[in-house]
Amino acid sequence: MPTTTPLVWEATIALIIGLLAFDWFFHVRKAHAPSLREATVWSALYVGIALLFGVAVWVLGGPRMGAEYFSGYITEKALSIDNVFVFLVIMSSFKVPREDQQKVLLFGITFALIARTVFILLGAALIERFSWVFYLFGLVLLVTAGHLLVPDDHDPDKPNIVVRIVRRLFHASPHYDGDKLFTTWQGRRALTPMLLVMLAIGGTDILFAFDSIPAIFGLTQNVFIVFTATAFSLLGLRQLYFLVGGLLERLVYLSLGLAVILAFIGVKLVLHALHENNLPFINDGEPVPVIEIETGVSLVVIVAILLLTVVASLSSPKGKAKVAVSALRTRVADYLSLGRDAPPVLRRSAFEGMVAAQARVQALEPRFKALVQRPDALQNDLDRAHRAHAAATGTAPATGRLGLPPAATGDDDDRDRAD
Repeated sequence: MPTTTPLVWEATIALIIGLLAFDWFFHVRKAHAPSLREATVWSALYVGIALLFGVAVWVLGGPRMGAEYFSGYITEKALSIDNVFVFLVIMSSFKVPREDQQKVLLFGITFALIARTVFILLGAALIERFSWVFYLFGLVLLVTAGHLLVPDDHDPDKPNIVVRIVRRLFHASPHYDGDKLFTTWQGRRALTPMLLVMLAIGGTDILFAFDSIPAIFGLTQNVFIVFTATAFSLLGLRQLYFLVGGLLERLVYLSLGLAVILAFIGVKLVLHALHENNLPFINDGEPVPVIEIETGVSLVVIVAILLLTVVASLSSPKGKAKVAVSALRTRVADYLSLGRDAPPVLRRSAFEGMVAAQARVQALEPRFKALVQRPDALQNDLDRAHRAHAAATGTAPATGRLGLPPAATGDDDDRDRAD
């Protein structure tokens, strides 16, 4: 396999740092919620840069190196999209103002890049010294794949352990102060929720690294490919968040698809570990003659699984129901965020969008309405929005009943719920 010169490393790192710096100084300097056009243009640009880089790797490094890059990039991109679901939950639980979400996301991306670089260097060092680490990586991926198939019992309103510890040790304000990390509250200097949400995302990024780094090492042991595929999969994630938003929730089978991919890579790692075996209690310390999955085959399998996942999700009635409920939550939140001095045209447009989203949820089949999480909270927020509109326009409050059943009290945290 061709070696990567120090000059190539330096140029690549400079490109990645330059892209991050551009985001920090030109995109999130002024707090704003990007428009659909802005998110589309910049998402396409970042994906285009990643693909062009892959073409350069293919041309200069050869087909095998190129296939390893694209396999790693596609896998890491799929995993990063799954991470967006968690970011959505964190943003919602902390009620981060939409115009400040860009800065939080960019912090998460920067922290993830730093954390994963550390894990990459550590993983490369372990692989170089201990071939048995492939068994460990394979086991991690197989366990992760199994975990993705288990219903998620995460409570979106319960902060993670990092935030709980910080709140216990330090004085924290319950109110935002723009995008400031510190403010004055109750006469004392205090942490703002903005700092807490950054800590929550940073802690989550570390957990994500435990899945993503073994996954890409299962596709290639070339540190340059591992680093660049991981970095380019993270760049542009901020724009992707705003581009697809609630549409991501329509990918109802994404967890299943990722589970299959991670299990496939886990098996590939175990086979490679057997092929390189030197553990004395396995085949007397001698390599085991097993088949190894070629890089080209891995690329085809990963792409096929993702395409099947997307097609199955988009054709699923449950996916359409998830989008309808998610869109209504967003529309309600957008309306409630309007100030008293909001222009009448903007208020009317936001209200009409909310009513249209409400009608789509009201038209859902009862079996999908029964799967809506936190229906009481959604109904309460919708009622508040209707009362706020009536007060602002001097009209009688319109009915906003969705016909949702009350929340169940048992074990009702199903990963396939409608929102």
